[in-house]
Amino acid sequence: MELDLAITAFVSLFVIIDPIGLAPLFVAVTKNNTKAERRGIAIRACLTGIVILAIFGVAGEIVLSGIGIGMPAFRISGGLLLFLTAIEMLFEKRTERRENQAEPAPDPSVFPLAMPLIAGPGAMTTMILLTGQQTDVVGQAMVFGVMVSVILLVFVLFMLSGVLKRLLGQTGINLVSRLLGMFLAALSVQFVIDGIRDIGLGI
Repeated sequence: MELDLAITAFVSLFVIIDPIGLAPLFVAVTKNNTKAERRGIAIRACLTGIVILAIFGVAGEIVLSGIGIGMPAFRISGGLLLFLTAIEMLFEKRTERRENQAEPAPDPSVFPLAMPLIAGPGAMTTMILLTGQQTDVVGQAMVFGVMVSVILLVFVLFMLSGVLKRLLGQTGINLVSRLLGMFLAALSVQFVIDGIRDIGLGI
């Protein structure tokens, strides 16, 4: 059970955060920085992303309850949101939007790297959905651990972004993005099915 949760959480967060797709964008926003500055930007961006997603994982459901939104409704709406993200990935719309957001800045660690590129709406929604499905502390802790591991992978790819871009090329990056989009589409449909089951409609 724990292994199934870890795999589901990892695939969900890996697909929605898309570390491979972020790597060339990191190159774009740090092209005028030195190697030491790029390392500092990567560290700050990843730490900020962890804090943002942790806050949504811990308090997201409490906030929803406070404004009268139940988890079944949020699972369904979150699944639909993730499905739209998957469609964008499949048709290259998300990459285009991210590149428009990734304008060079003196210190892009918080914006646009940490938010919205790492901790975007899709990642926030995914954290709320994953933690909301867990009824014990162990399950929730595993979700947070997986989230941290995915962002550590983002950091590693940030550091290897130049090499990765040369190895994959634009065609390879586009192929990986489309494959991840297919996985995300299937996961988003599962979130919708889970939400429908939660309100008592069997599927």
